[in-house]
Amino acid sequence: MLVALTGTPGTGKTSVAKLLPYKVVDINTLIKEEGLHLGVDEERGCLVADVEALEKRIEELISDDDDDMVVLESHFSHQFAPLAIVLRTAPHNLRERLEKRGYLEKKIRENLEAEALDVILVEAVEWCNQVHEIDTTEQDPEKVADLIVKIIEGQIVMPPGKIDWTEEIDFDFK
Repeated sequence: MLVALTGTPGTGKTSVAKLLPYKVVDINTLIKEEGLHLGVDEERGCLVADVEALEKRIEELISDDDDDMVVLESHFSHQFAPLAIVLRTAPHNLRERLEKRGYLEKKIRENLEAEALDVILVEAVEWCNQVHEIDTTEQDPEKVADLIVKIIEGQIVMPPGKIDWTEEIDFDFK
């Protein structure tokens, strides 16, 4: 079974994925290491994924693991799995994390607005059969990983739509 671990950059996907007891495929690493991209988006400073090639590669990777749980980790992994777990973080905390990564202000702003407007969550709801949402703002990665395991095992449900960050962002559309 495929599960997407998704969310805006900086919400804790990579930290949590390392703690999961499942096979994890880091989609961003796969894109870089296997050249599954169409080039560089100069404005954003990132690779543009070749989604068709990536989808084929993911199918190859999981074909041997049909009975096993495979977690796809990326801010757009929800495009490839029927079940999505969306990690969310309050914009004030997210800003700090993205600044520590050295993101440019424009990229930070873009990600803060995406988080406040539920962009990843909305996409996941549109793409996936089942979506869960976890607020990682004040939780350590171990606690979040435990919640994810419980979701995957069907022990808990964390339905989307309970988190609202819109009050935290100053939308200055100059």
